Amino acid sequence: MPNLTLSEAGALAADALVRCGTAEAAARSVARALVGAEADGLKGHGLSRVAPYAAQVRAGKVVGDAVPLASRPRPGLLAIDAAHGFAYPAIDLALEALPGLARQQGVAAAGIRRSHHCGAAGRPVERLAEQGCVALLFANTPAAMAPWGGRQAVFGTNPLAFACPLPGGAPIVVDLALSKVARANIVGAARRGEPIPEGWALDADGRPTTDAGAALDGTMVPLGDAKGTALALMVELLAAGLVGARFAGEASSFLDAAGDPPGTGQLILVLDAAALSPDAPERFAALAGTIAAQDGARLPGSRRLGLRRRAAEAGLDVAEALVAEIRAL
Repeated sequence: MPNLTLSEAGALAADALVRCGTAEAAARSVARALVGAEADGLKGHGLSRVAPYAAQVRAGKVVGDAVPLASRPRPGLLAIDAAHGFAYPAIDLALEALPGLARQQGVAAAGIRRSHHCGAAGRPVERLAEQGCVALLFANTPAAMAPWGGRQAVFGTNPLAFACPLPGGAPIVVDLALSKVARANIVGAARRGEPIPEGWALDADGRPTTDAGAALDGTMVPLGDAKGTALALMVELLAAGLVGARFAGEASSFLDAAGDPPGTGQLILVLDAAALSPDAPERFAALAGTIAAQDGARLPGSRRLGLRRRAAEAGLDVAEALVAEIRAL
């Protein structure tokens, strides 16, 4: 299994995307996000995405040379048009402006429309927390979950992420999809020809299935049953309805090159961590310390940080077939 440094993995991904018609700046932005997810152990959002992304650029489903544009409809709001390009450059644009706006006004938000897959949602909010912000990200995705009691998918797996700063330490990061498991786990099982555990998904007739292919033709089981679909509705309204993006049922797949651009959306909300209470970051740290002090307990993201440190020191072990696939693009 080849071992790649983070810079080698980034060059591998970016060069492949450029060869397939992605502008260099956008390709670098995408590669940073994918390699970062790979280093954090989130392989479903990592280098396995390079080939499907490249195919979508070639097909025009993603506009490879799109330049995101931002406007200011209100003093604390950014409206960003991703122009049917990749989500990552649009998110980068939001992250450049949001911390300063939050420091000036206490709170700021960015809505991104005509967007695409945003990958590991915890990474953007973590970057904001590193600059002294409390941040929330909501993203809608193509339809994969039915409303509770229904059979037709109208919600995506709709990830949401939260981060807050901890003085002297890495931020607390919560990143979760609203399906019982991330859909990328089922996609990976289908590619490998492996079954999935019962309870992850339903087939097209609404029956539990362990067949990954049948699961992809059916619907995902929501996290927390009816509560998960209620949260998915909330994310759909915030990340699509509020910002002018397509709802899940109107969006084409992130996984293949068929159809028109997905046109999904993201909403990022940011607060200055000390705006309401100057000692809030220290209070965050006190609660985090109480959790970490308990035997067997851990803060969200501790495993991710360990894998990230290991990847920075020892590189990434990437399957030879995946490296060959990317080099062949």
